Amino acid sequence: MTVTTDRDDRAGAFRRARRRDARRAFALAVPLLAFLLITFIAPIVMLLMRGVQNPELSRAMPVLSASIGAWDGTGLPDETIAAAFAADLPGAQESGSLGPLARRLNFYLPEFRSLLMKTARRLPPAADDWRAALAAIDDRWATPAPWRVLQRAAINPTPDYLLAAMDAKVGPEGGVTSAPADESVYVDAFGRTFWISAVVTVLCLVFGYPVAWLLANLPPKQADRLMILVIVPFWTSLLVRTTAWYVLLQPGGVINSLLIWSGLTAEPLPLVFNRTGVLIGMTHILLPFMILAIYSVMKGISPTYMRAALSLGAHPVVAFLRIYLPQTLPGVGAGCFLVFVLALGYYITPALLGGAGDEMISQLIAIQTNQQLNWGLAGALSAYLVLFTLVFYFIFNKLVGVDRLRFG
Repeated sequence: MTVTTDRDDRAGAFRRARRRDARRAFALAVPLLAFLLITFIAPIVMLLMRGVQNPELSRAMPVLSASIGAWDGTGLPDETIAAAFAADLPGAQESGSLGPLARRLNFYLPEFRSLLMKTARRLPPAADDWRAALAAIDDRWATPAPWRVLQRAAINPTPDYLLAAMDAKVGPEGGVTSAPADESVYVDAFGRTFWISAVVTVLCLVFGYPVAWLLANLPPKQADRLMILVIVPFWTSLLVRTTAWYVLLQPGGVINSLLIWSGLTAEPLPLVFNRTGVLIGMTHILLPFMILAIYSVMKGISPTYMRAALSLGAHPVVAFLRIYLPQTLPGVGAGCFLVFVLALGYYITPALLGGAGDEMISQLIAIQTNQQLNWGLAGALSAYLVLFTLVFYFIFNKLVGVDRLRFG
């Protein structure tokens, strides 16, 4: 009985010690977790939420926002809605919320900003018939179009940004319609982003696999010297490396000068401001990720397997394909996964080396945030990019298995 009690006491003391160590470890990690939450996770979540938020009208014109939802959208709204609009407009102008609202409405209907600002300047202090008074300021108020835009802007949360990110919109009758061909840019940008990322991944695999094999099979001293050439790019700024390719690929740059000097070409080749420049720059920058992922696996493969296959009469090519290559697949999978996911969000390299038809989705997100100030559409584009990345992750996990990946 005493032996059992002592054993239980020791087991209980061990569990308490484990819990105490776990609490201490968690307490040490709390500052890092809080830092990541505040500086990384929270901004991403806030940006993604912008893709469905539509608060401008409800903030600037709360009375109109509450009343216009009851309108059926046919003909012109009744006097109550027009009076609510006229009552909210001066307050929105005084509070400074009219500018963001005008910019938001301008995304729905071009020139709505000028219409709203003109109406705010000329709005009379009182009127018996506000519909007639608004039509006297601008005859567009006598048509259903601007009122339908206001009704659409009152919906919060809204699917408009998510639809716009897929080159679609809500039509006048309430159904979802495709955007005109001259306004459809985002679906093509997503397709172009995935295509460029896939091609870069294949190029990195083609160039990186032999280098990784060489590093894994050279004598240690030679391998260390060669590894420096692979590691050095990590010590150099991404912008510096991209700018270097910007200089090298110019029509009068080093590469074209060498090609002309050697007689291989009679005139400079178009190597920059096009898809070729983007592929060259991104492949060079992402190649070390592929090399290191594959090398980490190859380094752990014993050479006795190949020697055994060759001693049993296998051709070197057959031995490589059937014995060596399958053992390196976890590293190949890890490298392809890393390169493809990193390439999806690339911005600097395509922006500097690409042309007008080579914009990736990250560039369009930057345009919406920095130039158009359309954070809602930027959030929707970001949400789709995150969604497609997760879909790729699950497909990759289903086909290859993330648990099989080895990064070192």
